[in-house]
Amino acid sequence: MTAEMLRINADEPEPELVQHVVRCLESGMVAAIPTDTFYGLAVDPVNLRAVEQIYELKGRAKHKPLSLLIADTAHAYELARDVDTAFDKLAEKFWPGPLTIIVKAGSRLPLRVTAHTGNVALRVPEAAIPRAIVKKLGLPITATSANLRGLPECNYAACVRDQLGGQIPLIVDGGPTARSIATTIVDLSGGGNSWMILREGAIPTHEIALALQH
Repeated sequence: MTAEMLRINADEPEPELVQHVVRCLESGMVAAIPTDTFYGLAVDPVNLRAVEQIYELKGRAKHKPLSLLIADTAHAYELARDVDTAFDKLAEKFWPGPLTIIVKAGSRLPLRVTAHTGNVALRVPEAAIPRAIVKKLGLPITATSANLRGLPECNYAACVRDQLGGQIPLIVDGGPTARSIATTIVDLSGGGNSWMILREGAIPTHEIALALQH
């Protein structure tokens, strides 16, 4: 297998090219796409065979849930349950942007995507390409970084091709990503407006704390 390299405009994604990516995802394929931080591996999260492919490609531990990209904050309310005001504050301030928020998963998501934790990690990216794909697909897409374990994350499509070009069918080339720092991950799944930083990334911890105080 040699990956198809598909160039899509990062600012104004061409609808017919977005449609091509969506058709690939609907058929169960894995596609590498640019986000606002790194390139990520996208699949239809309801297609469990496709989800398994991500775990196999990444050598990812089966107990680690996959993060999902969504089109807007309203989408999060459809996928999560027991969302509290801490979520509202963070989403309003930092989305779209490099913040991944872990919340309790609603019943619409397969348990496999949550790695049987019952939690889901959600993010609205600043990048236009993944948002356009999500809107057209009508579902969130997975977003784990498109790199092999032990190798660096990719900021451009050629890096993905070098690492994964023989193992995935489609790489969307949207040019270099806007950032080279991973997302910050905040866990709100404990409820009761409790929060915990699991990974400090592009958004510093003190900014999260400040947003939650107001």
